Amino acid sequence: MIKFAFMVNRVDGMAFEEFVEHHRNRHAPLFASIPEARQYVKRYAVSHPVSAEGYPGSAYDGLTEIWFESWADHDAFFASKNYKELVNPDEGKFIDMNSVAVMVTEERVVI
Repeated sequence: MIKFAFMVNRVDGMAFEEFVEHHRNRHAPLFASIPEARQYVKRYAVSHPVSAEGYPGSAYDGLTEIWFESWADHDAFFASKNYKELVNPDEGKFIDMNSVAVMVTEERVVI
């Protein structure tokens, strides 16, 4: 299983609450609505920082995690017309694309 972790920040001028609302309630449902998501994506999660006493503030406004069974599934999803025409254009509406950091991992569950 291949996992992609996208650490993202909001576009300039967007309030954090507006960013979270768009990420959770607009973008995530849009992502999940395309047939290729059900066909190729094994898991999709969005997360946002919360205050935690004793821990530093987050360097990012959000985290998107996407799991694929294979590189072929990854390639097919991101090459799909629905992703390119529906999902990808929405990303620039709320994500500062220049701030995106990506970690590609092979997740191993320990506990």
